[in-house]
Amino acid sequence: MGLSILKRVGMGVGLATIMIIAVGLFLPRTYTIERSIVITATQQHIHDLCGDLEQWPRWTPWFKADPGIEITMGGLTSGEGAHQTWHGKGSRGELTFTRSDPDWGVGFDLRLNGGSTDAVCTMRYALVDSGVRVTWDMTGDAGYNLLDRFFGLMMDTVIGPMFDEGLTRLKLVAEEAPAEDPGISDLG
Repeated sequence: MGLSILKRVGMGVGLATIMIIAVGLFLPRTYTIERSIVITATQQHIHDLCGDLEQWPRWTPWFKADPGIEITMGGLTSGEGAHQTWHGKGSRGELTFTRSDPDWGVGFDLRLNGGSTDAVCTMRYALVDSGVRVTWDMTGDAGYNLLDRFFGLMMDTVIGPMFDEGLTRLKLVAEEAPAEDPGISDLG
C-alpha cells in the first residue's frame, strides 16, 4: 500500500513536470515592456537627463529601490558607448548606450548578473502638441530557457511600475525650472 502511494506521488510529480515543460515550450520567447509620458520640456533638455548616466540618479527608480547600490561609471558617461556597472542587494549588472541622439532618444543594452545581453532598452522622444512624449521600453529574449519564459510573463507586472515611477520622476525633474535660468524672475 505504501509503495502504491509513492508510485502515485512519483507519477504526479512526473506529470506535473511534463506539463510545465509542455506549457513552457508554447510560451513566447520574448517579452516587451513599454510605458510613455508627455513632458513639457525641450527634447534637448530631456536628452540631457536621459543621455547622461551621471544624471540618472536624479530620476531613475533603481536608486530609490536600493539606496546602497554601488555604481561604477565607464570612461564615457554620455553618448554612444557610455557605460556603467552596478552592484546592489543581490544583483549586479551593466548597461551600455548603443545609440544616443537628442532628436531620437537613447538605446542601451542591459546585462544582469553576468549574463549576455539580457534586454535591449530604448527611451525614445516624439514631439506632440503638449510637449515631448518619452517612451521607455525593454525587450528581452528568453531563448529556450523555459524558466525564463515563465518569468517573461511577469516582467510587465514587475518592471512596468518601475518604468512608470521613473518616467514620472523624469517629468518632475525635466519640468522643474532651473534656478539659474535668467528668464525666471520673482515678480512678487
